[in-house]
Amino acid sequence: MTHSEHSRVLDTLCPMHLVVSKSGDILHVGPTLRKLRPEDRYTNTLFFDHFAVNRPKMIHSIEDIHWHSGMTMHLSFRQDPSSTFKAVLVPIGEAAEIFVINLSFGIAIQESVRRFGLTNADFAATDMAIEMLYLIEAKSLAMSASHRLNLKLQIAKIAAEEQAFTDTLTGLKNRRAIDHVLARLVESNQGFAVMQIDLDFFKNVNDTLGHAAGDHVLQAAARIMVKETRVEDTVARVGGDEFTLILPDLLDARDLRAVGERLINQLERPILFHGRQCRISASIGTVWIRPDKNLVAEDILSSADAALYHSKNTGRARQTVLEDTGFNQP
Repeated sequence: MTHSEHSRVLDTLCPMHLVVSKSGDILHVGPTLRKLRPEDRYTNTLFFDHFAVNRPKMIHSIEDIHWHSGMTMHLSFRQDPSSTFKAVLVPIGEAAEIFVINLSFGIAIQESVRRFGLTNADFAATDMAIEMLYLIEAKSLAMSASHRLNLKLQIAKIAAEEQAFTDTLTGLKNRRAIDHVLARLVESNQGFAVMQIDLDFFKNVNDTLGHAAGDHVLQAAARIMVKETRVEDTVARVGGDEFTLILPDLLDARDLRAVGERLINQLERPILFHGRQCRISASIGTVWIRPDKNLVAEDILSSADAALYHSKNTGRARQTVLEDTGFNQP
């Protein structure tokens, strides 16, 4: 077999090999090894011009390498100490005038493949590195698919939770959301206010203009309540024409009454539906809870309902505020 034929065989079976003479001259370099540093000129240069032997420590010359024939060595590019290879030297022929040094990446294969832009075509078909690359790729794809699935599930969970707390007609929160927010505020002993709002004369809109008009009015009323409250406030539709507002961190009764007055004034304005005016008003019952009050959520809602009925029984379109004791009308 000619030297050229030897080289073709080695290029196929050991694409990361070098053929080195007894004097240390590089006679041939495999295609994959050449690809790692394409700017290097290997022919007619010495092995130690390009490579450093990191282990065994006693190897400092090509003669030292000869004595370690068949043993595993750890190499790196002299111009790139961060590169790491495992290598084995095997003599060719009885005279041992020529040596083949075959290199591999070892456990650093994944990083090396990414770093040098290698593909399966750069390895021998029977190289276990190919199997490892397939396993790594399969694992990466599986983890990526798992991550996407978990993300979809998380998004679906958030959407389901949001839907469970949302009134579909108005887009406001619902009673379930009110119970959740109220329980959290009671547990934290914060100061807050609860407003129960009932739309006066809403039944007349439904009876005279139909349920489509009623739905339109409810949606318009919802927009007004959101506009007249803060981002941190909770606005919910808890019944047909019943709404509940939770307003945290209100420390001044005047601010609380001002919110109710704005809502009443805005809701008394006519709402147009297909050119027809829909007229409603709002009765409001409010409970103002001071910080550090040991109260029960159900009792707070019952007190707000009582304040609401007081407003309706005393003329509607007004607000009743229940503070520590008794009813106070602004």
